[in-house]
Amino acid sequence: MSLIVEKVRQEIITAIKNDRLVLPTLPEVALRVREVADDPNADLEKLAQVIGNDAALSARIVRVANSPLLRASRPIEDLKAAVMRLGIAYTSNIATGLAMEQMFQATSDLVDMRMRDVWSRSSEIAGICHVLCKHYTRLRPDQATLAGLIHKIGVLPILTYAEENPALLNDSLTLDKVIDNLHAPIGDLILKTWGFPEELAHIPSQHVDFTRQAPKADYADIVTVAMLQSYVGTDSPMGQVDYHQVTAFERLGMDPDIQLAESEDLSAEMEAAMALLM
Repeated sequence: MSLIVEKVRQEIITAIKNDRLVLPTLPEVALRVREVADDPNADLEKLAQVIGNDAALSARIVRVANSPLLRASRPIEDLKAAVMRLGIAYTSNIATGLAMEQMFQATSDLVDMRMRDVWSRSSEIAGICHVLCKHYTRLRPDQATLAGLIHKIGVLPILTYAEENPALLNDSLTLDKVIDNLHAPIGDLILKTWGFPEELAHIPSQHVDFTRQAPKADYADIVTVAMLQSYVGTDSPMGQVDYHQVTAFERLGMDPDIQLAESEDLSAEMEAAMALLM
């Protein structure tokens, strides 16, 4: 690791430890949604009420409920019916994910552009996660989607730091190296601070551990494969990974040589899943 990357790494870690670098907080509506979902006495009515305070989020949840992914027979017009169709857990995960989009915005154009890039790639990966989860596991597609959306959450404080340190911001190669080295541990720290469940709390670091050993397929495996599929055919280092070395494929029961986009039924579903989030 170059000296400058190591120096920035130390500064960011020290700033987090001393509470000088503020970790992002979940948007208010996402916090309230998760609170309702975690309350054993909560009901659909209460959840619809919380989401109903945010017009944009309400409209998107109705859209999700009408998605071809859910193969429902009749269209839904209102939020309460949408929440009834999706259920509390599904609604809570998707609403949390959608509400997070507003965190990926910045005041300076350069940082804003990078944040939007991260969000758009995360949305694409989350869509792939939804489909992989449904076809290759018995895990929950809503949880897998959220896992895809949070896998690079650790980039946010690094970009906030860069915004205040123009020398780093203008040196994109060094900034990329800092992000590669730091986003995973910082991401784990953020999710722990947010009180995310254990199966999601380590996604940022686990999804880039290609030789990870685990007893059975989990959400990190889904994110790993979805992320690699998202970079197929690009000149990103992630596009050059040898899938035969990646243990997640085996746990998911997938052939490492598979190209998801080439499978017609899957690619139509992936388009639908991505449309949920865009």
